[in-house]
Amino acid sequence: MAHTSAPVRNGHPLHPGKNDVGLRNGFSKNGQHLHHAKGGLYNRPFAESFEQAPLYVAVLTYMGFGVVTLFGYFRDFLRAWGFEKCNLAQEREEQKDFVPLYQDFENFYTRNLYMRVRDNWNRPICSLPGPQFDLMERVSDDYNWTFRHTGKVIDGVINMGSYNYLGFAENDPTFLKTVEESNEKYGSGVCSTRQEMGNLDIHEELEKLVATFLGVESAMTFGMGFATNAMNIPALVGKGCLILSDELNHTSLVLGARLSGSTIRVFKHNNMQSLEKLLRDAVVHGQPRSHRPWKKILIIVEGIYSMEGSIVRLPEIIALKKKYKAYLYLDEAHSIGAVGPTGRGVVEFFDLDPRDIDVLMGTFTKSFGSAGGYIAGKKELVDFLRLHSHSAVYATSMSPPVAEQILRSMKCIMGLDGTTIGIQRVRRLAENTRYFRQRLNEMGFIIYGHEESPVVPLLLFMPGKVGAFAREMLKRKIGVVVVGFPATPITESRARFCVSAAHTLPMLDKVLNTLNELGDHLVLKYSRHTRSSRPELYDETSFEMDD
Repeated sequence: MAHTSAPVRNGHPLHPGKNDVGLRNGFSKNGQHLHHAKGGLYNRPFAESFEQAPLYVAVLTYMGFGVVTLFGYFRDFLRAWGFEKCNLAQEREEQKDFVPLYQDFENFYTRNLYMRVRDNWNRPICSLPGPQFDLMERVSDDYNWTFRHTGKVIDGVINMGSYNYLGFAENDPTFLKTVEESNEKYGSGVCSTRQEMGNLDIHEELEKLVATFLGVESAMTFGMGFATNAMNIPALVGKGCLILSDELNHTSLVLGARLSGSTIRVFKHNNMQSLEKLLRDAVVHGQPRSHRPWKKILIIVEGIYSMEGSIVRLPEIIALKKKYKAYLYLDEAHSIGAVGPTGRGVVEFFDLDPRDIDVLMGTFTKSFGSAGGYIAGKKELVDFLRLHSHSAVYATSMSPPVAEQILRSMKCIMGLDGTTIGIQRVRRLAENTRYFRQRLNEMGFIIYGHEESPVVPLLLFMPGKVGAFAREMLKRKIGVVVVGFPATPITESRARFCVSAAHTLPMLDKVLNTLNELGDHLVLKYSRHTRSSRPELYDETSFEMDD
């Protein structure tokens, strides 16, 4: 993609698609699943749900934020007059006449809202973060401004927050033998870039395996997943180019788009009518003022959206990109390894040709239990990035043990290690996901996303319930991630569960039983579409591969 700068001149405006697109993501306001055939683009029903809460929940949520805000102003008044101590960082007296580095008003949310629930984040873990982990117990004597450790350990906490989709974040010496050998052979660090003294044979082996795994011509790897997006997008597009970005894209994609200097336009999440309108306008009108054709039009989407649990409508996006002669950048950070019959991401999930995606991006930090990221596609694309990507030119090479961990887990998934462990984990993750989502639906919770997405957002809505939910779950030895405004819309605070193949059925049942109890205790079962009938969800089938 990046080796050419030919303007997009021959795209022709088309009539808008006549698909049923509702308020959000193609689904109706009442949260029912809508299955789009879209002219045979899908080989399976595309089932997602974004049910809205009853009106009273939204009203009470706004009221909750209003009450907290009023008390925040009152406490700021007490701090200003010295009745209450403020522990937040303040300007030194000799710098009072300087332009402040941090505005007092900008910290209002941190002082008065975040501090109330700060104990639910940054908890210190003192064990392997696998399906279970141990936490260092801590308490606060000043309302979460500071913490002190008690010296006790909370052991055996079920981990429902890590992206350990296939369970490769493990410490079994049998599985990690090759990683240990790699550390002994190469050491733990390279201390150089790939273009200088940091290009090891293990890096080249990894890139060949990634290309084979994805079914593309070539691939290149990077030491940091976030930088894979942030530093490579500016190498692909620049001034005079147009980026069409999904409104829920990850911060790394947003940062990369901004750093590129391209014009950025945002389309509604997974809404094909919104995307097609932007594409049509871009082709018809060209660049602002000059109306010259855009040099490149790049569509940027994710495979699985990590906060919504939704899966990209990839067949429709590929059809649109072909119609309007645009390029497609697909971020498979959360989907590679996690979906698809053999773990090859959303491209395999929809049974599509990987050559239809111009830039395939993914990370090794989730399904592969390691670190770093990759860019894959045509050989010309990868060769261009080796010379022009800031991550490739200036960043230190990937640590050899990290690369070996990726090789180990990817070979396991592909069956190249001579076992069926990898395919067993892929199938176990799919079964765990369906089981967990179906049970939550039966209980009456509102959950977002695709029915086969291992990212499961459970809506809490009200700000006071965010902290209460996380604390009560931890009391029952279940670790969860809770997210609220401004990371989510103000009325859509949530707990985000990440299902793993390493979770056993008893673990999931304990979590579900606890959720059922807390759902009644905290009044969290807002769904008006509770399902009563349930098919057999957890099938103890044999995972032996056919000869």
